[in-house]
Amino acid sequence: MSSRPSPDVIAQLAPTGKLRVGINHSNFLLSQHDAAGRYSGVAIDIATELASRLGVAMDVVGFESPGLMAEAVARDAWDVAFMGAEPARAKEIAFSAAYLEIEAGYMVPPGSPIKDIADVDRQGVRIALMDKSAYDLYLTRNIKHATIVRTPSIDASYETFVTDKLEVLAGLKPRLNSDVKRLAGSRVLDGRFTAIQQSVGTPRARGEAGAAYVRAFVEEMKAGGTVSAAIKRHAVPGVSVAPPAAVG
Repeated sequence: MSSRPSPDVIAQLAPTGKLRVGINHSNFLLSQHDAAGRYSGVAIDIATELASRLGVAMDVVGFESPGLMAEAVARDAWDVAFMGAEPARAKEIAFSAAYLEIEAGYMVPPGSPIKDIADVDRQGVRIALMDKSAYDLYLTRNIKHATIVRTPSIDASYETFVTDKLEVLAGLKPRLNSDVKRLAGSRVLDGRFTAIQQSVGTPRARGEAGAAYVRAFVEEMKAGGTVSAAIKRHAVPGVSVAPPAAVG
């Protein structure tokens, strides 16, 4: 792709003269921030490169959950956002193909009779998870018999799972592999129920020029090794570079 974006692209992606980047604070795998407000991580590295290509400064706009970030597109709160590409969000947000994937799975408490993922979707099973996360949206579409118990944050989903003695905790597997160490006898089930594809979104109302540029940019970041290098640099567990976008 050209490293010199057109005036239309710049106007659509950075209309204020800066690239306002939406970041989900709850996804510690892709971005972190310290007490001074300094950000780092895979998503930050990619966003920094995009701002450099556009020739503008970058401002990070942080959100406590992906749901709040998705809703903020209606308030023109960000120019690009790093989040899971879910159909429920696509009406207002134009997504690139995924730049990386994170496995989502289940954790069960000590003594649970649930042995594998196929056992989860049954009457009487309660699944704790973070409200409006990408895996919540996926399970909302696919769970037929179990009950989904939504909480406002990842930490709250774990606390609800433990305190209310729920049957299952759903989450990103890297986080579950950390949580399982906190609860003696608990298990993370083998396999995954989905892989959350992390993409870059732009406000659909802005027009196609900016969205097309972002799509091409993401493919270049994958093919050129930028994404894999960022994963290695930040030592991110349990994620992988997404495959190239489908053609046609």
